[in-house]
Amino acid sequence: MRLKVTVDGVDYDVLVDVEAEPKPALGGFVFSSTGSASMPRSGPAAPAGEAAGGGGGENALRAPIAGTVLQVNVQPGQEVKEGDTLIILEAMKMETEITAPVAGKVKTVPVTVGSAVQGGDILVDFE
Repeated sequence: MRLKVTVDGVDYDVLVDVEAEPKPALGGFVFSSTGSASMPRSGPAAPAGEAAGGGGGENALRAPIAGTVLQVNVQPGQEVKEGDTLIILEAMKMETEITAPVAGKVKTVPVTVGSAVQGGDILVDFE
């Protein structure tokens, strides 16, 4: 980029290299080999039992966004396939389908229709 700079009444033509700024990321899901999916959380991790419904170990599916539970399509003991829609969240008049990241058996569902959840709260815990 070529700039014109004036210093003490004297004009200078200056060539400046400008680096492109990286686009900001909105965050991402972390999928592990244990069959869990979660959003990375900033700050210290919440103690066990602090997230919605309590409990929830390594196999917990966590809310990717804050919202209200609009629909719950699973119950404890149910077998699910990868890609099955487990829960539908509503946030800002938009519906977000939460799908099973892997096949497995549901251990607990600590949320119900109408529950308010924050990003990172446990939605479904798998065995």
